[in-house]
Amino acid sequence: QVQLVESGGGLVQPGGSLRLSCAASGITFIRYDMGWYRQAPGKQRELVAVISSVGRIDYADSVKGRFTISRDDTKSTVYLHMNSLKPEDTAVYYCNADFRRRVSWGQGTQVTVSS
Repeated sequence: QVQLVESGGGLVQPGGSLRLSCAASGITFIRYDMGWYRQAPGKQRELVAVISSVGRIDYADSVKGRFTISRDDTKSTVYLHMNSLKPEDTAVYYCNADFRRRVSWGQGTQVTVSS
């Protein structure tokens, strides 16, 4: 059974930083493309960043230069380092695992950027 467990969310002031983690189990992690998505209140879920099984990385334009996605295959974990956070980054952040269109989601972790 696939399980994705996110952690690291919280309340941070504008300009601050957070690191999200997503620990995966029940999958052959190295085969999966891993991604971070977010959903703000009243908005659709959107892609934030993705890292493929071979390390190719893509970011949403809104986070380029501020967020960094990485993965540790030895720990079956994907990370999202978020710097220079803005109030508009406030959302529930979800981890996503994708292998040949077989997609699994984590339960989400809340990130709130506010002074």
